[in-house]
Amino acid sequence: MAAAAAAVPLRVCHQEIVKFDLEIKAAVQDIRDCPGPLSALTELNAAVKEKFRQLRDRIQELEQMAKEQDKESEKQALLREVENHKKQMLSNQAAWRKANLACKIAIDNSEKDQLLQGRDILRQRKTTKESLAESASNITESLMGISRMMSQQVQQSEETVQTLANSSRTILEANEEFKSMSGTIQLGRKLITKYNRRELTDKLLIFLALALFLATVLYILKKRLFPFL
Repeated sequence: MAAAAAAVPLRVCHQEIVKFDLEIKAAVQDIRDCPGPLSALTELNAAVKEKFRQLRDRIQELEQMAKEQDKESEKQALLREVENHKKQMLSNQAAWRKANLACKIAIDNSEKDQLLQGRDILRQRKTTKESLAESASNITESLMGISRMMSQQVQQSEETVQTLANSSRTILEANEEFKSMSGTIQLGRKLITKYNRRELTDKLLIFLALALFLATVLYILKKRLFPFL
């Protein structure tokens, strides 16, 4: 009965050592697969560290039990198991360190990729801003060109209006001159008509004077040549 009662804590200790060993292996795999960030890795490492502490305590407890065994054969057998568990724990610790190193390298590479992507995004934003600034500058130049063209069109329109005004004034002046010339022509026509009438009268008077002259000459000739008549 005493031997059976002593075997219970020993069996429980073996079971806990196996349990912690399996849990540590699973936690090491979780660390190897951890995508980050570093805070998540820190939490996993804290949990693994606690598992290693518990495993070490159970191995020490098993070693103490081995030293308390009465039979030398059982004592040596348990001490060999203790050494195997210590070697397994050292192997787990080595795997833990490798998993941490691999995880940190993966996180560093991920952060570098994110940094490069951030730089690319910043570069794209800078390029976009430069493109927008260039587009805004081109639009401003276009608007300024349109403004200058509209100003020129307005100036040309003003010049055209001024030219039309001058032309209108010239036409009015020409119209006034035409009216003046029309009055002069009308007066000239009246003078010509009057002159034609006076010429006709002069011709008639000349004709009458000539007729009177001829009658006088004939009368004188008649008196000189034919006095008896």
